Amino acid sequence: MSQPSDDRVTCAVLIIGDEILSGRTQDTNLRDIARYLAVIGVDLAEARTIPDVLREIVDALNALRSKYDYVITTGGIGPTHDDITADAVAAAFEVELFEHPEILEMMAKRWGSEVTPARRRMARVPVGGELVKNPVAGPPGFTIGNVFTLAGVPQVMRGMLEDVGPRMRGGRPTVSRTVRVEGSGEGVIAAPLEAVARAHPDMSLGSYPFFGADGYGSHLVVRSRDADALAGAVDELIAALRSAGIDNVREIEVV
Repeated sequence: MSQPSDDRVTCAVLIIGDEILSGRTQDTNLRDIARYLAVIGVDLAEARTIPDVLREIVDALNALRSKYDYVITTGGIGPTHDDITADAVAAAFEVELFEHPEILEMMAKRWGSEVTPARRRMARVPVGGELVKNPVAGPPGFTIGNVFTLAGVPQVMRGMLEDVGPRMRGGRPTVSRTVRVEGSGEGVIAAPLEAVARAHPDMSLGSYPFFGADGYGSHLVVRSRDADALAGAVDELIAALRSAGIDNVREIEVV
């Protein structure tokens, strides 16, 4: 049974920061966002990593928000001069920035007279925007239109996600099942895998090779929103592999 196309809810992620592109900081936010979205039935359809350049952020944001249901940005909302994500989001929506009174109040309670001009930068929100709760530490993020602007610090970003999910129109969650093939390379399994993929164009079938002290092979991951159809496709895949003379095949549970 094919999944209706209008049941698919999509999201793009825009990772912002020179430190990510330089390799000085390793991004883990994309992985965490992808896992979170999968649970609530939203497909992560595209991800981009771009530098702290205003025009590039604006152009990427406008391209993504017009193409997908939602966009999540991470990074660039701190207190330093190169934290320009709020400026870019405001420019993309052609609105002004203002210092949100709730954020200023939070800052006053935390820092008192130490609310410096640099810290006040973190209180800036595009006109028309709403706050995204930050249950971890520091000021909140914000949302405007179909864009959610979150922190780049992983633990803070994960906390903010808990306030993003309920605001999204969830689709049907994707279910995945994994078939482990041992002792056969991708060249051998390619034909039966392709045959099953052609028979189920509404599903995602991927091959992920592994190598180690215990041998080599591939994990074949099948994804669908229809659990019953998925079970049938997995049975077909195992049968197709065995018909091709590949016997060391079994479904495994992936945690």
